[in-house]
Amino acid sequence: MSLCAECFNNGDHTGHDFNMFRSQAGGACDCGDGNVMRESGFCSRHRLKTGENVPSVPRDLLLMSEMVLPRFIITIIQYLRDGYTEPDLQKVLQQLDLHISFLEELTKMGGAMRTVLTKILTNQQTFKELSMGQEENVYAKRNYEKYLSALKSSGLLSVEEKGTGAGATDTPAGAGALSLLGNTCCLFCDLCLMGEDQDGLQGVGQRKRVKLSSSTKDPSIMDTLKHKCFLEELLFWTIKYEFPQKMVTFLLNMLPDQDYKVFSTLMKSHESDTMSNRIVHISVQLFSNEELARHVTEECQLLDIMVTVLIYMMESCLIKSELQDEESNHHVVVNCGEALLKNNTYWPLVSDFINILSHQSVAKRFLEDQSLLLPWMSFVSFFQGMNLNKRELNEHVEFESQTYYAAFAAELEACAQPMWGLLTHCKVKETQEYTKTVVQYCLDTLQMWFDAIGFVDEPALNQLTFHLPLHRYYAMFLSKGVKCQGLDLDSLLPDQEMLMKIMVHPLQIQASLSEIHSNMWVRNGLQIKGQAMTYVQSHFCNSMIDPDIYLLQVCASRLDPDYFISSVFERFKVVDLLTMASQHQNAVLDSEQERPMLEGALTFLVILSSLRIHLGMSDDEILRAEMVSQLCMNDRTHSSLLDLIPENPNPKSGVVPGSCSFEEMLSAVADFKAPVFEPGGSMQQGMYTPKAEVWEKEFDPIMVILRTVYRRDVQSAMDRYSAFLKQSGIQTGNPWPPYKERTPLHPCYKGLVRLLHCKTLHIVIFTLLYKIWMDHQNMSEHVLCMVLYLIELGLDNPVQDDKVEEVSIEHCHDSWFPGTSLLSNLHHVINFVRVRVPETAPEVERKRERERERETPASTSSESSTFGQNLREAQVFSLVAERRRKFQEIINRSNHEASQAVRPKSSSSRWLPPGSPPQLVTEILEIGESMLSLLVKLHQKLSGKQNSLSLSWLAEVDPAHHAHGDGLTAIERILAKAATRSRHSKRCLQEICGKVCPPIPPKKNSPGDKKSMDKEERRQRARERQQKLLAEFASRQKSFMETAMDVESPETDAVMDMGSAEPLDSEVLYDCVICGQSGPSTEDRPTGLVVLLQASSVLGHRCRSDTPKRLPITDEEHIYPEDTCGATHDVRLSLMQRYFKDSSCLQSVSIGWDGGVYVQTCGHTLHIDCHKSYMESLRNDQVLQGFSVDKGEFTCPLCRQFANSVLPCRPGRGMETGAWHAPSNKSMSTLVREVEDLQEQLGIFPVESNLSKEMESVIKDIKNTTQKKYMDYGKNPGSPDNDFLFMYSVARTNLELELVHRGGNLCSGGASAAAKRSCLNQLFHVLAMHMRLYSIDSAYNPWTRLTQTLLIQYCDDERPEVPMLFRDVPSLLIIFILTMPQPLRKEHFTCVVKVLYSLQYTQALAALSVRFSREERLAWSRKVLPITYSSQPPSLLGHMISELTKAKDVYDTNSEETLLSSSVWSPQSIEFSLQQFCLPFLRLSCLLQHHLYGDSLPGCLVEEEFSLLAGCLGLAGSAQSSAACLEWNISALDLISQWCSEVIALSDTPTQQSVSLLGQDPQWAAPRLLHLPDNYNTIFQYYHRKSCTSCGKTPKDPALCLVCGAFVCLKGQCCKQQGVCECVLHSQHCGAATGIFLLINASVIIIIRGHRFCLWGSVYLDAHGEEDRDLRRGKPLYLCEERYRVLEQQWVSHTFDHINKRWGPHYNGL
Repeated sequence: MSLCAECFNNGDHTGHDFNMFRSQAGGACDCGDGNVMRESGFCSRHRLKTGENVPSVPRDLLLMSEMVLPRFIITIIQYLRDGYTEPDLQKVLQQLDLHISFLEELTKMGGAMRTVLTKILTNQQTFKELSMGQEENVYAKRNYEKYLSALKSSGLLSVEEKGTGAGATDTPAGAGALSLLGNTCCLFCDLCLMGEDQDGLQGVGQRKRVKLSSSTKDPSIMDTLKHKCFLEELLFWTIKYEFPQKMVTFLLNMLPDQDYKVFSTLMKSHESDTMSNRIVHISVQLFSNEELARHVTEECQLLDIMVTVLIYMMESCLIKSELQDEESNHHVVVNCGEALLKNNTYWPLVSDFINILSHQSVAKRFLEDQSLLLPWMSFVSFFQGMNLNKRELNEHVEFESQTYYAAFAAELEACAQPMWGLLTHCKVKETQEYTKTVVQYCLDTLQMWFDAIGFVDEPALNQLTFHLPLHRYYAMFLSKGVKCQGLDLDSLLPDQEMLMKIMVHPLQIQASLSEIHSNMWVRNGLQIKGQAMTYVQSHFCNSMIDPDIYLLQVCASRLDPDYFISSVFERFKVVDLLTMASQHQNAVLDSEQERPMLEGALTFLVILSSLRIHLGMSDDEILRAEMVSQLCMNDRTHSSLLDLIPENPNPKSGVVPGSCSFEEMLSAVADFKAPVFEPGGSMQQGMYTPKAEVWEKEFDPIMVILRTVYRRDVQSAMDRYSAFLKQSGIQTGNPWPPYKERTPLHPCYKGLVRLLHCKTLHIVIFTLLYKIWMDHQNMSEHVLCMVLYLIELGLDNPVQDDKVEEVSIEHCHDSWFPGTSLLSNLHHVINFVRVRVPETAPEVERKRERERERETPASTSSESSTFGQNLREAQVFSLVAERRRKFQEIINRSNHEASQAVRPKSSSSRWLPPGSPPQLVTEILEIGESMLSLLVKLHQKLSGKQNSLSLSWLAEVDPAHHAHGDGLTAIERILAKAATRSRHSKRCLQEICGKVCPPIPPKKNSPGDKKSMDKEERRQRARERQQKLLAEFASRQKSFMETAMDVESPETDAVMDMGSAEPLDSEVLYDCVICGQSGPSTEDRPTGLVVLLQASSVLGHRCRSDTPKRLPITDEEHIYPEDTCGATHDVRLSLMQRYFKDSSCLQSVSIGWDGGVYVQTCGHTLHIDCHKSYMESLRNDQVLQGFSVDKGEFTCPLCRQFANSVLPCRPGRGMETGAWHAPSNKSMSTLVREVEDLQEQLGIFPVESNLSKEMESVIKDIKNTTQKKYMDYGKNPGSPDNDFLFMYSVARTNLELELVHRGGNLCSGGASAAAKRSCLNQLFHVLAMHMRLYSIDSAYNPWTRLTQTLLIQYCDDERPEVPMLFRDVPSLLIIFILTMPQPLRKEHFTCVVKVLYSLQYTQALAALSVRFSREERLAWSRKVLPITYSSQPPSLLGHMISELTKAKDVYDTNSEETLLSSSVWSPQSIEFSLQQFCLPFLRLSCLLQHHLYGDSLPGCLVEEEFSLLAGCLGLAGSAQSSAACLEWNISALDLISQWCSEVIALSDTPTQQSVSLLGQDPQWAAPRLLHLPDNYNTIFQYYHRKSCTSCGKTPKDPALCLVCGAFVCLKGQCCKQQGVCECVLHSQHCGAATGIFLLINASVIIIIRGHRFCLWGSVYLDAHGEEDRDLRRGKPLYLCEERYRVLEQQWVSHTFDHINKRWGPHYNGL
């Protein structure tokens, strides 16, 4: 179903789950078509049924189009006919581009125009007249002949006019270019889509049967195809030109018209992928309509055609199968290396086939028609046994073929998917016959396959194929028949002999899986592991391993259990291992492979006995079990869980009626963990984690083992399980996999239980228990675990016909066990066993000793008295011999029952592998144990205590208590179950436990036993030590992360603050993180801070308003950048430069709002010479790094934080302490004079030293960090004034950014979470050293104009200086501090702040007065008080107003606006405004004081901030009013008059500019990214079709800048400038090389930082807290506020480099 965006958005989707795939090729909207979707799903427009009473269009209106369009279309067709002979078809299409676009535009005009088009396209008469040309039209005739020749070359011929009747034969030579596969077979399929035709135009879809031939078969003549209308020929050319995109879009756009008829012809193409996608665009829309699909199958034999075409396709790439016997094998399989399979060329046809089978009427027709089922089975048999692997035994394979995935994909798509499609229609009793038919056909085809490959009874050695689709068809139809249709299993099963054959190959796969995991196939390369993993992977498992295991379960339930068990151990090659002897010889396995193979065999038997997926579990139970097993391995996101749970047989999409939905089940078994952020900043998605009761009751390790692709996932599940047990206090040790009760078996499969109650299995269990107890080699905990699991399964599933429990012991002389019941066999004692052992075995040595001593062995059995009797009684066990006999017996049986018990033969008949060493001798072992006694002894061995089970234990036992625990718990649980279910077992147990004397194992074993105990103890201790170390390491790591890596939290004990804690006269010591030495920084060997320098425009993007700007999502919305901080300051500077002296302008403002340099450090220090050698080593290191060493980039050697420079530390004390800090009693005027003297001291050039060199080099780094345009603001580029401005602006930028990081104020004090480690102290000293080189001419020194009343005289020829009232006060502060000799006394610092505060306050008054109305100004100017009260605000304000009124029109410009404002200024509001105006200056001063002198920053409330900061800076105590902080060294009114007179003197400055320079508000809100809409679809719909502003085209990859909202082309060649793509250019222009872009078509954010970029992630998540990168899943996405805040915070704090780890170079290509 496809919908246009408009209809989708107008629909009601509440409570719906949907995936939206956005078609790039266009399509037809199905909204309003009741055949495709329910009416309730129509959009609001279509739901109104407007179509019923629409007036018909006036005929006159359409006449013109009916006349012109046929001629227009024939023009296109003639073009296409002529062009087909051209070599370059694309060129022809380009010429037609405008014509087809015109047709496309017409289709968008609505229903009326589409009706006209349909009429013309399907009108046969018009076509006949125009297409063939009239008599006199020679061109048209020639043109028509070209069309006929094109038809001929396709193997299709029209005989309409010519009357020749000749057909085209498909010859082996010829059109090689058209063929994808080299052999020329023309593939042709005629699909007709029929609809009701109101004009009575019938016959377009006449029935045509298409016979197909391949080049290898006898050529047959194809039926002809006659094109009778424009549409048919247009489609024909669409195919010949390989589905041009525009044509397809036009044809799709026509689909809403109900009378529109389609002929679609599929052919092979050079570009199969593109073509396949375009074909599917058409066919998927045709076949999703059931009515049309049914019509097409009935009228046009579509199913016949499809099956025949598929067979025909595959016939072109068949090869001889090499399975079993290469010589006599005459089965053919597909060659997976062929392009047809590798490139999935068959996919469009198969997908249509699956699509069409989803309609019940079509599927039933398929299942009823034998002429379809037979060829389909032969098609499936092409895949049976494909991609055969042969085990390499000597050399490693030279070339690893990667064709295996093509084989798996082919089986899944071409065989399994149609099978699931058919199975969905076999769910009720009425469809029983279909199942019976398919099952019979499967069996017949399987028999033919066995005959074809020459299979008798044994599979060929070292061969493996994972592909048995016939077996799987048989298995799945069996399962469905029994589960849903009530069929009797036996009626669908073949005879025993056939069952034995069917069992062989699936069993071979299970054994081979173990072989692959045991590294026996290692010489075949990695691809064999890839096959084993794909076989069990979630998309394949339900079509591969599940049917295989089910089939083996069916075979096991119907075949003789002894035969089945011995077959399993023989296939797993562990028969030789199953001996009581301590040594054995294995002809087929190396010793290191024995253990994993034995584990594999036992695990397989456990899975076989306990898996119930097809044996009685309901669909809900299956879904629950699948979900639990996946969640137990790892926490999962919703989408990965959907992906990991097999779709069939229980579809997750579309709830099956009466069953539990995926969402309900998920909420029942799992808890949702919302997306979180880890300390490092990496983002987590929303995860589901299992509930506690799921771990407790439903964790099933067997299901986990079955579903794991990687073996480590099993371990992961066990680790999580043990973590849960520890956390909930159930068990603290090392738990074993828990035993889980199983769903009851379906009655048809009861025979499976016999597997657990057969003597062969009991002998194996007994042998293995004995071997584990005796510590034989190659036994493991896992083996014991699986053995116990099998015993417990046997106890929980007793055989139904178990009548008597106590059995007389008379049959025991020639058989191991008396009966088949596990319960009675548990307590049966085995006395002697005869074994074959090598001559060197310890058993032989013992016998020789005995012979020398002539002793009769001590007998533990009451019956045996002599050695001869022992010999007769000794049991012998030979799996292979027994199995061979059984098989012969079944093959040659007459009438007696095949499943009767067969006694084992004597040892002489034991089958020996050829070439095995001959020195085997027969020995008799004295055992005298039963399974129960062995279990008790194993319990003692595991617990390490004698008598670990007391008699009292048995009395109070309860199996239910032992659900979770280790091996001891498992044994106790089994013994308890045995005791409660059998009186005899209980008695035996009491006897065994009652023997107070220690157990009597063979003497030889006791030291070994002790040794093993020591070994176990040592292991335990080692484990504890390891845990302890790991815990210690984890805590260290945690504390390191908290201190060193956490870029979000401040460091109170950072290196810079050390000085304040030091004694007054000692130097600061620095630790070098490279050489580890600690010492002071000296002139010769300076130490430096690891720093990252980056250009930043964050400050420039601040606005006045706190609310962020909104991203435009309509054409009416816009973003205006003029009100940002950067733009405002640029305007201010350029305005000043128009009227004032340039050098003065460059000292009156700060730059660096855009493109300023920000310096940050991780706080670690290193010697600068150590750093140089470190950089050299990085340069020589060839390992691919995420940074460029040539650009000076590196990572901190200690914390790995990204850095690109080293900031030298100044020798001496860290902070200005002692005398520099002492409070001063000097008067203000004295201090002012001292400051002036200090300023006039000449800058002393530093002595040439290592330190000064490094300082110069870091200055160079700072200058190179930003672009030239951000440094040259003066009229003379490169002048010292420019340099001077840039240097002090660096200090300003860093101070301002620290303020932003602290939240815009200093209320939080020194321990603010946003304040990072700061390197401002060091940075100030480096900048100060550099700036002392520029001495300020005393004539122009602003200090004198701040502290003295001067008579100002201007020469006429030069521009005036900038008036003091226009100057930026914080800039002046930084200039004064940096140009005075360092270190500076604190009293002088305070003096400078006081003087500048007076200026700032005066500026505040001026700015305030501008905002007054005329009346208010008049009233205030009259309040000038006598001079004694001159420092009161009313007096100063009045004085200021009266002074400024003298200037020409200063106050007149904005009188109109101010009159409109209704607010009246009260003294309180004036005071508040003045404080707010002065606060930014006070904050910066305080911060500077904190860094230079180490003063603490006490926290406070926001209302108290002004008074607190004033107190910190020593401005007249902590007075509440702003005026109380003023301290003038000369008359305030005189100074104010002087400053006002500077403004008055500017006669030539336009008034408007003067006012704007006066009323500059220094307050800015925090920087914010754009405000984004909640729903991502809003952004996508507006921007993905939007045209680029610079090139006018719709970008292929559109992107949005989240800082300023610019719309740019990602990677667009169209917008490249000087080889740099648009995103990189924009990042340089907008963010000084930092860009944050949202990629519209991918929903992800990309960060550009300088020459590198990284994918940040997405801020839009679906309802389950997951990203949808590239919009692949098509889920609705919503803004995640937390993530967006984190993105904004990383942008503001400049931490992209530290937090995001995966950076790569972009080479200007983004």
